[in-house]
Amino acid sequence: MYDNDDLSVLAAELDLDLESPLDKLDESDSETEAPKPDPDEMLALLESPQPQQRMLAARAFCELEDARAVPHLIRLLSEACPLVRVSAAYALGRNPSSEAVEPLIAQFQKDWNGYVRKGIVWALGNSRDRRVLEPLLVALKTDIPAVRLWAASALAQMSSVGYDEIIAAIPPLIEALRRDPIAAVRSNCAWSVGQLCRELPSNVVYATAIDALIEAFAEDEEMGVREDAKLSMLKLGDPRGLQVIEELEQEGF
Repeated sequence: MYDNDDLSVLAAELDLDLESPLDKLDESDSETEAPKPDPDEMLALLESPQPQQRMLAARAFCELEDARAVPHLIRLLSEACPLVRVSAAYALGRNPSSEAVEPLIAQFQKDWNGYVRKGIVWALGNSRDRRVLEPLLVALKTDIPAVRLWAASALAQMSSVGYDEIIAAIPPLIEALRRDPIAAVRSNCAWSVGQLCRELPSNVVYATAIDALIEAFAEDEEMGVREDAKLSMLKLGDPRGLQVIEELEQEGF
């Protein structure tokens, strides 16, 4: 169900790099920034009869912010071509809209392609909408590593949604921090737990989260995970976490 061979073959045929620009949307611009595409031209291309033109237009809206594109991008989520779907998903992440949330969730639940689900998860996180909490938790618990990785990061956006959503997101993140077999996923969970804890009072959930970060810092086998757990505690300034960091570093840990 989650075989991505079809997408890789299609990308090769079209001479496309699957990681550029879609997987590098948040990187710093280069010194010689190319001019952005014309929004009106790209809007017209979203209705092109050629799938490659629709895909390229959708990719353009990964850079452009224009609410006029949203209805077209929602429609492209159900395209047969996975490259069109993934481009539309990322573009909706760059152009978040409450109207896109339900279509994104519906496509996430049925899309066979991991690249597409990965893009949808990123877009759902950027939506900052309480409706995305459940699908993001499902992705964190059950999906392939690349999707779990982004779901872990996307859940940090619950910090701007509401207290109840923060409380609901932290336990699954702690579980993944402790048990996910992929170190990068655990690292993202440590980061997200730290982000969410910044919005919490000193309650039981907060204390449990600090326990999990301390455990990850002291016991995880991967240095990157330990460093991310440490960084989260340093940013929180939690006295108990800071004490553990100091004690372990004095011991040469």
